[in-house]
This record gives sequence, C-alpha cells and structure tokens, in this order.
Amino acid sequence: MKILVVGGGGREHAIIRKLKESLQVEQIYCAPGNGGISADAVCVPVKATDIEGMVALVKQERIDFAVVAPDDPLVLGMVDALNAAGVATFGPDKLAARIEGSKVFSKNLMRKYGIPTAAYEVFDDPADAMAYIERQNTFPTVIKADGLALGKGVIIAQNLEEARTGVHQIMEDKVFGASGNQVVVEEFLTGPEVSVLAFCDGKTIVPMVSAMDHKRALDGDQGLNTGGMGTVAPNLCYTPEVAQQCMERIFLPTIQAMQAEGCPFSGCLFFGLMITPKGPYVIEYNCRFGDPETQVVLPLLESDLLEVMLAIWEKRLNPAMVRFSQKHAACVVLASGGYPQKYQTGLPIQGLGTDGQPTQGTATIYHAGTRYEDGQYLTAGGRVLGVTCTADTPELALQASYQAAKGISFEGMHLRRDIGARNLAIK
Repeated sequence: MKILVVGGGGREHAIIRKLKESLQVEQIYCAPGNGGISADAVCVPVKATDIEGMVALVKQERIDFAVVAPDDPLVLGMVDALNAAGVATFGPDKLAARIEGSKVFSKNLMRKYGIPTAAYEVFDDPADAMAYIERQNTFPTVIKADGLALGKGVIIAQNLEEARTGVHQIMEDKVFGASGNQVVVEEFLTGPEVSVLAFCDGKTIVPMVSAMDHKRALDGDQGLNTGGMGTVAPNLCYTPEVAQQCMERIFLPTIQAMQAEGCPFSGCLFFGLMITPKGPYVIEYNCRFGDPETQVVLPLLESDLLEVMLAIWEKRLNPAMVRFSQKHAACVVLASGGYPQKYQTGLPIQGLGTDGQPTQGTATIYHAGTRYEDGQYLTAGGRVLGVTCTADTPELALQASYQAAKGISFEGMHLRRDIGARNLAIK
C-alpha cells in the first residue's frame, strides 16, 4: 500500500516509523515532512493545511491510505475532503474534530452527558467574563480561548489583575485570532495529570498505554509553557483502578456522547486527564495523537499500526487487535536555545548519521524541527529532536535517553534534566 502521512513533526515521524514495520506498506509519503522524516519517507512540500494541495497529491501518487495527524487540517475538514476524493483516511471528520477545535463544544458536551470536568461558564463578551471572575473571586482561575491556539490558549490567572490581562489579550487584543471570540472560564483543579490516547472507530474505544508530559520549559516545571519537553510511558499514577474509572466515567461516555450528537469520533482521541481527590476529570480533549506523547506510546505498541488503522476505517476495531509491551519508554526533547520564544535556526547538528539516527547506541531519534542540506542535518524549529529509548524499568529508559542525548549537540541546545522524575517519585 501507498501511505500518506500529513504533518511534519516528531509525532508524524513516530507514526511513520511505526507504519514502516507493517508488511503491507510499500511506500510512505509525508507532506510536508522534515529533514529527518526524509530518511524514512518521500517528503512532498505541501502545507499540512493545504486541503486542495493534499487532494491533488493523493490523486497524483495514487495513495491508498492517508493519516491526517495535526489538529489544524482535521478541524478544517481535510478528512472529509480526502474521503470525498475516494481515499480511505485515518482521523476524525470536521464535525467530530470540534471536540478539540472548540472548547465550548467539548465543555458543553461533557456537561450535557455528565462527564467529569471542571465547573465552567462560557462568554463572548469580555466585560461579562470579568464580571463573572470578580463575582467568583476564586484563584487560581483558568481562562481558555475557544478555538485552536497552538496549545497555548490557556491562561491560569493567579489573581484578578492576571485574569483581566488574560481576558483582554484573548478577547480584545485577539492574540489567538478568532479562536478568542469566546472564552471558557473554569475552576482550577489539582492532582497529577495523565495523557491517554485511544483508538476509536465511532463505537468501540481502545485506550493505549498512558503517558506523562512535561510542558514547562525549565526543570522543576518552571518557565514558559511549551509544546512539550519530554514524555514517559506508562504514567505510574494511572493505576488499573483509575483506568477502570476512566473507562466507565469518561472514555465510553465520550464516545457514546459523540454518537448521540450525530458526530461519531473515528481516529485517535486524546484525553488530557487530572486525577483529582474526587477521581479522574477531563482537562481537555485532542482529536489526534499527542505530541510528544506519541514518541513514547507507539514504540511500546506491538501490534501492526496499519492493521489497527484499517480496522478503524472499516469500523471493525477490537480490543484484541491492540497489544502493548510491558516495557517503559522515555523521550527527552532537545530544543533550540530560547524556545518557546525567539530562537535561531539553521544550526548544524552533530552526532547523527546520514539516516538521521545516532551514530552510536540504540536510541530512536524522532525529528521534530530539522532540515537536511548537503549531507548535514540543521535545526529548523523550536523543538528539534526527541530522543526515545525503551527498557524494562522507567529508570533504565530514562538513563538510556539521557545517555543518548549526550552524543548529540548543536549550538544553544536546551533540554530538561528532570523528565520522568515525577513518575519515579510515584514508585
């Protein structure tokens, strides 16, 4: 089969490397891809959000199966367009992708169907939002832009002044554009966070191994929010008891709610959960594989990923198809100096072979922001590489990832030194 993967980051690289293991795969294309992905797939310079360009590409290359990985094209309706062009596609259609594309839609869905989530109100007028926050007078309070905002549309206000600034930036300055036309103001929950990705075919849901993300730029969860500085899997606070509660109270009710609303969810549904003193609550839904969670979840998948994706397309998903190893995985992100703010690109990366993998050791390198020129890998983004290792224990997986990271360097390279430390503290 000829496969197309839409996107160009570390998540897409992880999906491609797992798909390559399938005996059914003849050729993989990636649009737009990146330098490291070009060692594993044919990269085509079509923007991930260019729906017309992607439809032309699948026709030109006679693609048999497409995987739309990022949120933007899913919310724009790329799956609908590819399906209309006659291409079987993994991912939710435009109506189902609202579960991530609109915080208002997802919060109202949870309220209507009794799915545990933080108490909230929705506002389309900044004065009304501020009047509500002043009446509540409870801090911290959480302010979320309704639409997509590159994972940065959430403000945790510690006091009234921060709340006022946040509402002003989102709703009046429009720092996230039209995504800030409405805001959700919700209560601040506490507890350990867990990421759970799940395969869904509209009716059946099969959770994958749990993961722990690290969003802050600096050690000790300090600094600015990023797209993720590293992940580990499984997340040790996600016990079998918690998993059972999530299945009964969150996972199944969510799939059933989407069916009842006439927009069944097919693809990968990401649950951002918080284990509160009252049990697990939904912090957010994403309509796709998480980044960088995918870089630790898929290496532990023992099943044929293409087989699972085809079963989802054909609405015959079965839990028996999805098998995970009992091992542990760790991914340490190597980022550009200054990320998530201003950073330099085009810097040469040392320690990689021509295949984009380490010249020594057994780590897998997932390329998030690189390009390949004249036999040399160069930095081309904020998050540059994800260094992933699997092992029999969480300690050994982390040791191996950090050891492999020592063999790679570029000017200004930045990484967190405490990925997985919270997970080890649970043991």
